[in-house]
Amino acid sequence: MTDPVWAIGLMSGTSGDGIDAALLRTDGERIVETGPGIGEAYDPAFRARLKSAYGQWEPPAGLERELTERHAALVLRLVAQAGMRPGEIGVVGFHGQTILHEPEKHRTRQIGDGALLAALTGIAVVNDFRSADMAAGGEGAPLAPVYHRALAAGLEKPVAMLNIGGVSNVTFIGDGDTLIAFDTGPGNALIDDWALRHTGEPVDRDGALAKSGRVDEAAVARFLENPFFKRAAPKSLDRDAFKAFSLGALSAADGAATLTAITAASIAAGIEHLPQAPKRWLVCGGGRHNPVLMAALRARLGAVDPIEAIGWDGDLIEAQAFALMAVRSMHGLPISFPGTTGVKAPTTGGRLHRPGKRPPALKMA
Repeated sequence: MTDPVWAIGLMSGTSGDGIDAALLRTDGERIVETGPGIGEAYDPAFRARLKSAYGQWEPPAGLERELTERHAALVLRLVAQAGMRPGEIGVVGFHGQTILHEPEKHRTRQIGDGALLAALTGIAVVNDFRSADMAAGGEGAPLAPVYHRALAAGLEKPVAMLNIGGVSNVTFIGDGDTLIAFDTGPGNALIDDWALRHTGEPVDRDGALAKSGRVDEAAVARFLENPFFKRAAPKSLDRDAFKAFSLGALSAADGAATLTAITAASIAAGIEHLPQAPKRWLVCGGGRHNPVLMAALRARLGAVDPIEAIGWDGDLIEAQAFALMAVRSMHGLPISFPGTTGVKAPTTGGRLHRPGKRPPALKMA
């Protein structure tokens, strides 16, 4: 067993709303101690630039560097707020920003310059977590299950960890720590895009728009006819995989209500790909803040709670996951498994960048 180190995990999810950073002390297997975490929302202009890159292999000029600089500033701010120095941090797990995910074509693209981040922070960085899995026959996602397994130590099994970001994914942890994971379908992405298009707001805050509308059950049923939902797990999705789906002439409120119901229904449809129904569903990611969505999930699944119910911060779970994965990567431990990504054998991943010569100091926003 290796000695635990302090690691920082960074996550900028498919919702494209900002960065989360979290400190975690781990040996790659156990969660030894959690430290503080912080988040920073992207300003509307940068968020629009980021979303303009979705679906492309190469981002617009300068976008990757700016994204990396924003991550570096947040790392240094977190280190300072924790009363630590960069030299006390063993590694940073840098997920970067997914702009393209096409598992059917065996390719995925996360932008973010790991070498630059290491240089700007003075801390070793692991990035590019998904490529090795895809090269070995996996879907490249989801990767958080190895951390979910560590979180579930001591919980009654089977239990499901449900992450609702732009896309929703579930991790099933059974007796003997059996891991099964897959993307279930849309998370917040369709709801967010609808809200932005119809109200100018980037999210349906607190589900207020959906709460004022009526669900078009026929549209929900039509959505679930997509062949993706019958495909066996593991499986994964791009954020915009369902972008072509049309709600016709529904009002803003009815559309939001229907898309919220679609997210809940597609998550519930995933039960057929699990060996048994989980005794409990623990929810992390931004979707757990939407009371209309959470109520719809409870109606379909039963025992559904935000992950705070077991004492964890649901805004930091994915960032913490990449802290643990970075440590595992440094030790050559697997981060993906046949039951989570479909890879042929347990596979490690990530590329390590040492700081080297540090450039001029980065101004912390």
